[in-house]
Amino acid sequence: MKFSEVISKHPSTVRGMGFMLLSALCVSVMGGMVRHVSSDVHVFVIAFFRTLFGLLVFTPLVMKTGLLYFKTKKIGLHALRGFLNSGALLLMFFAFSASPLAKVMALRFTGPLFGALLAVIILHEVIRARRISALIIGFFGALIILRPGIIELDPGGVAVLAAAFIWASVTIVVKLLTQTESNATITIYAAIFTIPVTLAVALPFWQTPTWEQFAWLFGLGAIGSISHWSRAQAARDADLTAIMPMDFSVLIWAALIGYFVFGEIPDIWVWVGAFMIFAATSYIAYRERKTKTVAADKNKPPTKAD
Repeated sequence: MKFSEVISKHPSTVRGMGFMLLSALCVSVMGGMVRHVSSDVHVFVIAFFRTLFGLLVFTPLVMKTGLLYFKTKKIGLHALRGFLNSGALLLMFFAFSASPLAKVMALRFTGPLFGALLAVIILHEVIRARRISALIIGFFGALIILRPGIIELDPGGVAVLAAAFIWASVTIVVKLLTQTESNATITIYAAIFTIPVTLAVALPFWQTPTWEQFAWLFGLGAIGSISHWSRAQAARDADLTAIMPMDFSVLIWAALIGYFVFGEIPDIWVWVGAFMIFAATSYIAYRERKTKTVAADKNKPPTKAD
């Protein structure tokens, strides 16, 4: 099938893939910006301004629509998402400042693996041998990247794994929110509840940025918000099996930024581990989609053709 035919027959899927590519690019650029600014500004201060300026990006939208995007019946879920998001953000920003970008992005792929585990523990989903094998392969890929006992344990790498686990929890909350809330509402409330938490953590390390640093921080906040919005839109437009491969491009972007901007060259084990993790998460996404499709077919009312 030609690409033009795919677009005409599945426009929402192609649109979702495009949004995921945009989100991956924004995440990589944001990581590079954090690495650059963290040489002069503490990462916790950067995290606070990222959430503050991320919210300010939506100011024109709020002025245009009034309080429309503030209307919600799930304020508790928004608060929980904001608290969890704060912890993950702080850990990830620390990782950006402490580890090579490609390594951070590779370990970031463990998020869906933790998500699958949490679905079993919290949602009591049934997990069978093939998914268990995928989880084992994925986590083994993370061990290949970190290689504990062989090389010195990287604090940034450990921070990424912790952030990935928290973001897996956030994903479950966001999935519940997307049932009734718009992308803008979810993103705005995430910033509202994240700002006070990151400010409290940043205060002991406070330093007022220069005007040049403010410009970097504003750009960082804007790009971060675009990434969140694009990822949420991608999930709305297409199945996970369609958009997941696009997310792997974040490793390519991170490797390019790390090499050309910071002179970082990821070793072969980062790529090997990243491929294992990504293959495992892609397979889990495929199995979840297949399971849902079978369940939907069973519940579908019979037609005349049946």
